[in-house]
Amino acid sequence: MSANDPLVNPQKDRRGLARVWHATLISLHGLREGWREPAFRQEIVFSIVMLPTAFWVGRSWVETALLIAVLVLVLIVELLNTGIEAAIDRVGPEWHSFSKKAKDLGSAAVLLSILLCGGVWIAALWQRFAT
Repeated sequence: MSANDPLVNPQKDRRGLARVWHATLISLHGLREGWREPAFRQEIVFSIVMLPTAFWVGRSWVETALLIAVLVLVLIVELLNTGIEAAIDRVGPEWHSFSKKAKDLGSAAVLLSILLCGGVWIAALWQRFAT
């Protein structure tokens, strides 16, 4: 089989709306896979709680959008981190310094996204209630 063989990846041969439809199904499957991760579930629940709060705290559509965007950013980074971990685990279960480095970097990215989210929310709450 060559890399261009349609049996390797049928998505490559799809065009137009069929490609969009299948890409959407794949993305929804990815979200279901993410739901299996406890950290992602916790972040989803937190985001669902904070989403209505963003409309109350934000004084303009820009502030509201920023508050929502940082919540979604945490979810995106968590999914990417989960993908990194899955790829590393696919290679093998044995400990390797490169595997540890990749997983640690993914975890650090999640931490930074959470800190950014917290900082933006604290600043917005400060502006809303302290001024």
